[in-house]
Amino acid sequence: MSPTRERRRFERYELPAMYTRLSVRTLDADEFQWDGHAYDISRGGVRFELDRGFEPGTPVAIRLDLPRAPAERRTEPRSVFAFANIVWIDDDDDAGPARMAAVFTRFARPRDEELLRKRILCGRYALAA
Repeated sequence: MSPTRERRRFERYELPAMYTRLSVRTLDADEFQWDGHAYDISRGGVRFELDRGFEPGTPVAIRLDLPRAPAERRTEPRSVFAFANIVWIDDDDDAGPARMAAVFTRFARPRDEELLRKRILCGRYALAA
């Protein structure tokens, strides 16, 4: 048996359960339509849940509200905006939210990528398994 090869380019970090709000919209919508929670994140993507699932390959826009660090001022931006493609969905047909993952294709503003990088590398979050 050969060892499993890690396909991810970036390390994933666990986010506080139920405290990291995420909103999603399809690209043809003007407003974010669905709210959920993120489980873990990397510089390349996010794993999350929503009340509605999307098929892999679906392009979406994401707003991720990262928790502030205790030392951060309230005036510092909190939300990261990105475009992404859904790459995985847990389709076990159980009732409840759908769990899925998305890969970021680009960030909406130049500062979004830097904000995400700073937040996840600040030492506050544990590496995900």
